[in-house]
Amino acid sequence: MKKIIVRLLIALVVVVILATLGVGLFLDKAIKAGVETIGPRVTKVDVKLDSVGLSLLSGGGTIKGLVLGNPSGFKSPYAISVGEASLALTPKSLLSDKIIVKSIKILGPEIIYETDLKDSNLSKIVANMQGVSGGGQKEPAKPTEPAQPKEAKPAKKLEVDEFIITGGKIHVSVTALAGGTATVPLPDIYFKDLGTGPDGITPEDLTIKILGAIEQGTVKAAAGAVSDIAKGALYLAKDPRSAGSNAVQSVTKGLGNLVKR
Repeated sequence: MKKIIVRLLIALVVVVILATLGVGLFLDKAIKAGVETIGPRVTKVDVKLDSVGLSLLSGGGTIKGLVLGNPSGFKSPYAISVGEASLALTPKSLLSDKIIVKSIKILGPEIIYETDLKDSNLSKIVANMQGVSGGGQKEPAKPTEPAQPKEAKPAKKLEVDEFIITGGKIHVSVTALAGGTATVPLPDIYFKDLGTGPDGITPEDLTIKILGAIEQGTVKAAAGAVSDIAKGALYLAKDPRSAGSNAVQSVTKGLGNLVKR
């Protein structure tokens, strides 16, 4: 009888371990699918994620190979690339209506800031997000097509206690100045207590908030580099053998207006 009980306990432990691994694998795939679904819907650009690893026991996890693409018309290979990020959440909150994320830390992201001095890839993405969040105009519903009621399950809300981006680099590319480039550091970005209220914060709103902060930090940090690139182009244009001096001076004037914004 004792051997039977021991075997049953061992079998139970094995089942629990297998179930935990199965649920963990399902969650990993669900998170990856969620990022690659919500991301493009909010930003209107391609979003790819290599892998997600999440431990249900500790609540710790990693996200690897997150790449945010560029809007149509921009030539750089991507807008934002994150090699690896770490997260920590409360495991039991996965069963509730609001998932509690203790921290998200993104280390050393690579940002390509491509601009023609009138527009940039990041400002275009932010404009896309503002349209999704309700800032843009929406077409009114046709009276001949009454809305059909939907019984969709409400999306889970989030609470993010701490969000950190540190050690990032900005690769500045000025297409209006013969593709002049420079690299500058991205200022650290820090958020605290996002979605701590009863309503939490949606994944869409979290994406909009974070990418908006990245765009603002990038524009501010890149202003000096863009100015230096413009000065270099103007210096080269003073050579009698160089063509388009007036065009470069016009672009540099446009740069001044951009920096003053």
